[in-house]
This record gives sequence, structure tokens and C-alpha cells, in this order.
Amino acid sequence: MDASANTAHLIKEEQVPAAPKFLAHPTAKTGLMSWLTTVDHKKIGFLYGFFALIFFLVGGFEALLIRTQLMVPNNNVLTAQQYNTLFTMHGTTMIFLAVMPLSSAFFNFIMPLQIGARDVAFPRLNAFSLWTFVAGAIILNIGWFLPADKYGAPDGAWVGYPPITSKTYNPKHAIDFWIMGLQLLGVASIAASLNFIVTIINMRAPGMTMMRLPVFVWMTLVTSFLIVLSFPAITIALVQLMMDRNFSTAFFEVSGGGMPILWQHLFWVFGHPEVYILILPAMGIISEILPTFSRKPLFGYPIVVFSGACIGFLGFAVWSHHMFTTGMGTVATAAFALATMAIAVPTGVKIFNWIGTLWGGHLMMRTPMLFALGFVWMFMMGGLSGIMHSAAPADAQQHDSYFVVAHFHYVLIGGSIFALLAGLHYWFPLMFGRKVSEGWGRLSFWTIFVGFNVTFFPMHFLGLNGMPRRTFTYDPNLGWNTANYIATMGAYLLGIGMFIYFAVLAYTYFKGEKVGRDYWDGRTLEWSLQNPPPEYNFAAIPTVHARDSWWYEKQNRAEIERERAEKAKAEEAHGGIHMPFGSIWPFVASMGLLVVAIGVTCFDSNPAPGIHAKLGLTLIGGVITFVGIYFWSLEGNEGYHLHLDKDGKPVEDHGHGH
Repeated sequence: MDASANTAHLIKEEQVPAAPKFLAHPTAKTGLMSWLTTVDHKKIGFLYGFFALIFFLVGGFEALLIRTQLMVPNNNVLTAQQYNTLFTMHGTTMIFLAVMPLSSAFFNFIMPLQIGARDVAFPRLNAFSLWTFVAGAIILNIGWFLPADKYGAPDGAWVGYPPITSKTYNPKHAIDFWIMGLQLLGVASIAASLNFIVTIINMRAPGMTMMRLPVFVWMTLVTSFLIVLSFPAITIALVQLMMDRNFSTAFFEVSGGGMPILWQHLFWVFGHPEVYILILPAMGIISEILPTFSRKPLFGYPIVVFSGACIGFLGFAVWSHHMFTTGMGTVATAAFALATMAIAVPTGVKIFNWIGTLWGGHLMMRTPMLFALGFVWMFMMGGLSGIMHSAAPADAQQHDSYFVVAHFHYVLIGGSIFALLAGLHYWFPLMFGRKVSEGWGRLSFWTIFVGFNVTFFPMHFLGLNGMPRRTFTYDPNLGWNTANYIATMGAYLLGIGMFIYFAVLAYTYFKGEKVGRDYWDGRTLEWSLQNPPPEYNFAAIPTVHARDSWWYEKQNRAEIERERAEKAKAEEAHGGIHMPFGSIWPFVASMGLLVVAIGVTCFDSNPAPGIHAKLGLTLIGGVITFVGIYFWSLEGNEGYHLHLDKDGKPVEDHGHGH
């Protein structure tokens, strides 16, 4: 039986007494309600990507304003306060609202298809994680639209070091927005990660052993464990900071016996695994693209998988290399320096295996391959400058200088962003059934590549010449003029490249040339589906016979078709394809959390009427969340069944569904 079919119609199995309208199962297949109530992992992945790309453009605009201010000495495009706000929101937006959710978009859309599943383990929890992410993003950015004298956007840097973020030095509510926004984003990330872990462990297709998983699925698994294990540290730190600011505790307040350095330890116990939360999905994407466009299997698959797990493990052992200048002592500094050197080994192993994959391959230099090769080159440069920081004496010179800015942008743009852009081009034909123009794709790559290097390579020299981070202006006689001017021109070119890239994607989404399935002649299961994939993914759950499962199927088509037909008949005999109903309640629960966060942050604790307003709004939000979770819990495993005819077309179920 052919796996392809059009999106199936919602099926009701028998007439039952009508439920109250607000309790009825959503039936919308198009329009706004279909998106608010969806539990389809592919639609949720699309929404994650949509919101992430919006915030990516917002963060990029903030970066252009920063570079415009630094283009010439003593510039006055921005005030010092505006500059503080922009670099704080640029970092927070790019990390938490752009790169992480764009990775989640791929996790949601691609991972279930690669393991042969029909959805994630907990579809409604998946929807809840999406809308809670949106709620956190709203809280982080709501200060832009409120009076600057009492609110304003956060301005304490993305690292949030006390005492800068204490009530004494930052009395406005901007930092409270930052705290609550990050807390909601943490809830969303942990909910999604637990979902992905359960899905990968329990919902793999028959024959899909752990050592047959695509590398992207492995990196999804490792990243999910990193999130689950690291986010509690930042949660604890944020709760303590909130208590210091609003309830007169003294976790970080020196006058009350607190220790500001405690924040640094808690933050970087989260913050350094966060670097690998951002880069491991990128490594997974590259490990899918390079074999496809080299026309050969991934070189050293077990070693690539093992090195990814090692990176995740060692990521928890190097946090204090961010703190070499805080006076930890020689023993601690030496230990973390050695661990930092050690973590370079599994990263180098991955690069060696990627080069081994390319070696002797029949290379197809398409746009995804260009971005993938750009990733390997730029990430190596960022990694090499990172290894320099494992030497504490060198780090003491480079710490908080523009050398560090250059380093982490080579890792996070040259690394994460290049790989995510490669993934968008690579999976776009699968997601939407349309081909991105090669000519425009190549133009966007070369514009981005040149603009990126012109922007950030001069920053190495600025840092070595003593230019500190987070400075909003500089004197013309310091020797930084030319490099800053070149960097700003590069930033404009990088912005043009990004505009071309996303304009081409938008045009392709609406007007691009339609293509058939398996456009790239891929190797993994997602390419066995029509594009875009039907809501049920697979007409019959496949049986996996080899590591590159779709490649094997293409070489043994007759055997696989017989096997699929038998499985489809067996599944039909057991009631057909079970599909979950949509649900509005995850959205309701998330919006309740949004109201709670607004209530906690938006009113002064003095005078008394402010307390009453704060408690009232917080209570209303809590009630909304409780109602959403309560009715969500009543839905259980309810759903409907699809039946496919001999041509693979969906037909209505008139039997008993549940």
C-alpha cells in the first residue's frame, strides 16, 4: 500500500449526546482554530519555526542597531541606556527565542518521521510547550511597549549578574520581566524535552534499534537530556534573584551575607550546557546533510554518536572556564582548564568523521551542502579560538573583550545558524513540497558567508587591542576605528544576506516550483513520505532493516512493498490508524501562565492597591491555568480512526472509535 494520501477528514464514529459547546472536540482543519488546537507534531514544528524566525529577525535588527552605534567613535545614535537594553535583548532573543526554538522546530517536525512514528508520545503536552514558549517570549518583550520609567525592556545583560540585576541598581520591572520570561521558557523547554525523550525511547519503528537511529535523532536525545538536567540550575538562580528583588532575601546581596559569585556558578552550570544545547542539534543536521550530498554513508557512525554523548557529558564539567578571572584559586582553575581542553577531543572527532564522509564522495554542491561546509569551516575557527580560552593566562587577557564576542559568534552563527539555515533548505521540499531556487540560494549563502566573516573576524583584533565588551562608545585615539567600521559594514552585508535568504523562502512557500517525494534522493525514513507528509505520517508503520533505512528500501522495493501491504492489513484489522483529537486546553493553560507572569511582574508592591491588583491578576491566571489543565486531563486518549482504501486514500470510519 502506498504511504501517500491526502490529509484525512475528521471522523466521528457514532452519534452521542451533544456535549457543551466549549467541551466539544475541535474539528477545524483550516483557519485560526486549527492552529490554536492542533496537536500534530508537524504543525507544531511549523509554528515553532515561524515564531523563531520572527524573533531571529528581531534579534538581527537589534544587532544592526548595536553595530550602527559602534560604526564610528563617539557616536550618539543610541544612549548608554538604550545600548544596554539592546545588547541584553539581542543576546536573550537570539539564544532563547531564535536558535533554541528553531532547533525545536526541527525536533518536532523531523524526529518523529525519522524514527517511523505517527506523532510524539504526548501530543497535547507538545502543544502546551509551544504555547508556553510563546507566553515566555511575550513576557520577555512586553517591556518594549510599556512606560520606560517603571517598566522598559530588560537591560542587565543576558547573563544577569547581580548586583547589576538587584533592586538597588535596577529598580524597574524590566528584570522581573526577564526573570518570569525565562522561567516560562524553562517550563516549555523541559516539557518538550521530556516528550522527545519518551518518544525516541518508546516509539521507534520495529527494527529501529538505538544504533540505527539517524544521528539527528541521537542529537535530539542528547540535547533533551541536557535541557532536563541543566535548566533546574537556572530555575533555582532565577527564583533566588526574584526573592532578593521582591521579598528582601539576601542570596546575592553582600550586605545581607549573600554571595554574588553564587549566581555565576548557578548560571554557568546551566549556561555552558546551553552552548551544547545550541550546537548539538546543528551537528545532527550536518550529519544528515553531508552523507546525502556526498552520496555515501556517514563515516564512523558509532564514533559520531558516542562523541555527541561525550560532549553532552563533559558539557557539565567545564562551566567555570567562564570564571577564570573571579579568583577561584589555582586548583579549580587548572581542573577546569584541563576539562575544557578535553571537551575539544570529541568535537574534533566529529569534524574528522565529517571530513571522512566527504573524502572520496561524489559531492553535490547544492545550497544545503554549501551551508554545511560553511558550518564545518566556521565552527572549526570558533572552536580553535575557544581552545585558546582554556589557557587561563590567555583567558585573563581576552576575558570580557571583543575577542570573546568574535569567538562565540563564530560558534553560534558560523556554527548553529549556518547549520539551521542548511537544514531549512534541506528539508524545505519535504515540509512544503516546493523547491528553493538554487541560484537565489547560492547568492544568499555567499552574501551571508562574506558578511559574517567581514563582521566578526576584525573583532578578534579589536579584543586583542583591548576593546571591552558592552561598551557603547569609544574615543577616536584608541586605535579601534577602522576595525569597527569594517565590522559594521559587514553587519549590513550579513543583514542583506539574511533578507535575501528569508525573502526567497517566503516566495518559495507561496510560489515555488512543486517537486515530488525524495527530492534529494535521501537516506532516512522521512524521505519515504510524500510532501508535505499526511497528518498520519505512515499508512503502515515501517519495519527498519538497516541504518540508512530508506536507502535500503529503495534497493529492495518489492520486498518492502509486500511487507508494508501486510502490515497495513493487520493494522486495519485492529481498527485502523488512531489519531488524537485536537485540543484547545493546552493553549488555555499556557495563556493562564502568561496572565500569572503579568500579574507577578506588572504592579508595584507599594502602595497596598498595587498588592491587591497583583494578587488578583495572579489568582485569575492561576484559575485559567487550572481550568485548562483540568479539562485537558479529562480528554485522556480520545481520538478517531482513519481507514485507507486500496489506493491509500482516507475513508470515513463508521465504526467505534475512542
